[in-house]
Amino acid sequence: MSFLFAPTPQLVSKEDALPGRSEPILNPRPHAVLGTPITGPWKEGQRSLLVALGCFWGHEKMYWETEGVESTSVGYAGGTTPNPTYFEVCRGQTNHAEVVETTYDPEKISLKE
Repeated sequence: MSFLFAPTPQLVSKEDALPGRSEPILNPRPHAVLGTPITGPWKEGQRSLLVALGCFWGHEKMYWETEGVESTSVGYAGGTTPNPTYFEVCRGQTNHAEVVETTYDPEKISLKE
């Protein structure tokens, strides 16, 4: 429970952020669970939603099990450091949020659902 008394996270200046890299970390392969693409191309009419849940571990699975969801991927959004690694984001020096991208068929499931 020490997290209850931890200092509030703060954004770091661009000068103090980790430098990152110009190349993406991973070469996208088909989704390991669903067997679908994780970066497209998407089917006609599909939509994608980016959800920042604080931590993507475990949250992504609930989307795998939702009817109408075609694919999911996890990553980082909104930060300063280009193409950060998991460990760089965990250090708190990239200004990124952990996110789940969910691609779904709006004919099978609504955005609200």
